[in-house]
Amino acid sequence: VVQAAGAGILMPLGSNVFMTLFPPHKRGAAMGMLGIAMILAPAVGPTITGYVIQNYDWHVMFYAMSFFGLVTLLLGTAWFRLTQPLSKPSFDALGVLFSTIGFGSLLYGFSEAGNDGWDSPIVISTIVIGLIGIAAFAMRELSMEDPMLNIRVLKVPEFSFTLFINVIVTMALFGGMLLLPIYLQSIRGFSPVDSGLLLLPGSLIMGITGPIAGRLFDRFGIRPLAIFGLTLMTYGTWELTQLNMDTSYYSIMGIYMLRSFGMAFIMMPIMTAGMNALPMKMIPHGNATQNTLRQVAGSIGTAILVTVMTRQTTAHLADDANQFTTLDPTLSQHLNDLGQQLGSSQAASTSWFTMLTKQATIQGITDAFWIATVLSALALILSFFLHGK
Repeated sequence: VVQAAGAGILMPLGSNVFMTLFPPHKRGAAMGMLGIAMILAPAVGPTITGYVIQNYDWHVMFYAMSFFGLVTLLLGTAWFRLTQPLSKPSFDALGVLFSTIGFGSLLYGFSEAGNDGWDSPIVISTIVIGLIGIAAFAMRELSMEDPMLNIRVLKVPEFSFTLFINVIVTMALFGGMLLLPIYLQSIRGFSPVDSGLLLLPGSLIMGITGPIAGRLFDRFGIRPLAIFGLTLMTYGTWELTQLNMDTSYYSIMGIYMLRSFGMAFIMMPIMTAGMNALPMKMIPHGNATQNTLRQVAGSIGTAILVTVMTRQTTAHLADDANQFTTLDPTLSQHLNDLGQQLGSSQAASTSWFTMLTKQATIQGITDAFWIATVLSALALILSFFLHGK
């Protein structure tokens, strides 16, 4: 919780600084450079983590994080300088309380929905509490002359529209980032290191392409970039609906690279386009709103896709088992015969059930990727209505 609180403060600060220092016609390139850090670090992290966990004690990972955190703190203290006057807003304790209860409960409820189901009393109660808390927070902020978070930024049409597309893309993105490692490690049996290495090239391409996409945004605007990027992302996500037990390692890598290449043209540019629609004094509020809603969207997307995967896996397992026994009424005898050859009928039954379970899980994962494909396609359709060249 402490680590997350620190990250929650730091993440919007980078965007705020870049938005303040650079004029609108140069923000695309600047945000693209910022995207290198925001994208490459999460890309390299899982690969390094997998290697550490596989070869060393897991505590080593946190020792390294503490070291880099300390170095960053020292560098920031030495180099950062105040570039604009402080506004010194008053601390709104009640607003902090409402937002903490609201967003915290909502995120927890959606994160648990994928595991416990949407009908779980804990899930339902925490989501309801979260919605009430967010409503109270919104009413509190709207009633203040100098709010902690000015949600009136949502009244700016272009900002709200780009934010809506961003939320949809994030739902598809975060859920997909969870499903693919499940397929690679639980179904295909790849090690954490191999899984990380498979995903690494796509993430590297996304990070390297970010500055290029940023410069193109400054020149051509958001509309052509969003259409191009979401077309590739939609196609790449659709390709993931075709996964099976025989899909090659390098085919999956290529699909993920294509999908990541497309995402590079939408993630940072769509954020920049929304922020450019706001006056300078509203940029910190818009940035905080974007980051908050993206986190909520990621939790919702993950919960939805995991729920689809779980329920569809159960349904496919029942159907596959029923079809298998229907097509082969002598299955029991076959298993006994195979068991005699293996030395145990239980071993044969276990092998048969494992095979069906893996196949059903793949079907559940691909069904969830269909939902992600639909979300991506919806964002693509909406991108045609963006303002820009």
